Amino acid sequence: MPELPEVETVRRGLAHFLIGYRFTSAQGLHPRVLKPASLQPLDAVIGAKIKNINRRGKFLWFELDRNQALVAHLGMSGQFLVARKDRPAPGHVRAHFDLSKGLRRHQLLFSDQRTFGWLSVEELTDDIPHSAQHIALDPFDPAFNRDAVIAAMKSRKAAIKSVILNQEIMSGVGNIYADESLWRAKIHPEIPASDLSTKKITTLVDAAIEVMAEAVEVGGTSFDAMYINVNGESGFFETSLAAYGQEGEPCPRCGRQIRRIAFGNRSSHFCPKCQFKGAGG
Repeated sequence: MPELPEVETVRRGLAHFLIGYRFTSAQGLHPRVLKPASLQPLDAVIGAKIKNINRRGKFLWFELDRNQALVAHLGMSGQFLVARKDRPAPGHVRAHFDLSKGLRRHQLLFSDQRTFGWLSVEELTDDIPHSAQHIALDPFDPAFNRDAVIAAMKSRKAAIKSVILNQEIMSGVGNIYADESLWRAKIHPEIPASDLSTKKITTLVDAAIEVMAEAVEVGGTSFDAMYINVNGESGFFETSLAAYGQEGEPCPRCGRQIRRIAFGNRSSHFCPKCQFKGAGG
């Protein structure tokens, strides 16, 4: 699933290509592409000018020259692609948009193989669309309150991995960057957050910020064609992963084999030596 670095990479690409363009057509091509709570159909954006592309956590929205936004969540496999004549058309296209700026034209495609992603036309409250109102600030928002987030994590009795994945405490972290952050901070994923010292949780939050910033710089993590940027190119952070997806590989820090355990309805990867379960810090 695309996480903050992948969504931020997409946001930057969309902003580069599309700010200042107007929608001249908008067509949904799959019955599930439009979120049921959408105020209007996709063609409601026709005529609207794109002022900016914004993001909170894993949510994207096109800021328009009206008090509505075109909101997107990429789900597990959603992709925005600016069509290019020198590349084959993608499969699984769920929505198609034509845009213009003077004599210049772009086609924007939303493809989604697994159909868990969605688009929505929503009103804004304090510049935030309805779908993202409950989502906490992510670490790259200028208003992010690091100390408040650390205190909120410390107050929870749930396993620390569940806590760092909680989008209402700190948004943007998914399974990949949770595993990487916990590995960097030397924290076992199943330790209750309340058992960790404030210093240890601070190390974890800082590790999450660090690892996601590094991933953004190389375009995010691409394991397969499920995630590519708006140019159709893959990200390269996969080559830097220390824990996630590395089951059986040596820990880059100590050499012990990385283990994978079931964690809720997902997996968690960690080093049994570096991330000793009894270490609360």
